[in-house]
Amino acid sequence: MTPRGATVLIVEDERELADLYADYLRDSYDVDVAYSGEEAIEMVTDAYDVVLLDRRMPVVSGNEVLAAIEERDIDCRVAMVTAVNPDFDIIDLGIDDYLVKPVTRQEVRDTVDRLLTIQEYNERVQELTAKKLKRNVLEVEQPAGNLQNSEEFARLTDEIEVLEREVEHIAADLDAEDLDRSL
Repeated sequence: MTPRGATVLIVEDERELADLYADYLRDSYDVDVAYSGEEAIEMVTDAYDVVLLDRRMPVVSGNEVLAAIEERDIDCRVAMVTAVNPDFDIIDLGIDDYLVKPVTRQEVRDTVDRLLTIQEYNERVQELTAKKLKRNVLEVEQPAGNLQNSEEFARLTDEIEVLEREVEHIAADLDAEDLDRSL
């Protein structure tokens, strides 16, 4: 599941590497590049769906960029792509994935695809939950006859069924991707 029009910000101080990652993704996504932490802090907005973030950069680190994303309450998925081996400190980082360099084209693409699938899953679950809550309120507050005769309620019920199937399908895709990744 790779939504067209998804936007990716690559934050990497090694220009050649940043441009290489951008080349890996440009055929499928809208890609911007920040070549420093300072530049990333200026660029990062809700316009980005995914941020690939180098952890160790001079002056402004990836951790500081991540803090700026969190302070601004920017809704995006973040993957660290770094030469820094992970330690237990990553548990408290607000990241969705952690890749240790060197990384392949396929690893970069798979990571972005997976993060976008997670985003899609979260959005669908949120939509499903809101519709189920509305259905539940109506079931409690309206007589059964009113519900049976309501086109709006029938439409809501149909929408819930469709969303449940979509959520199950996306969850199965995520499970399959996680299994593939662990092999």
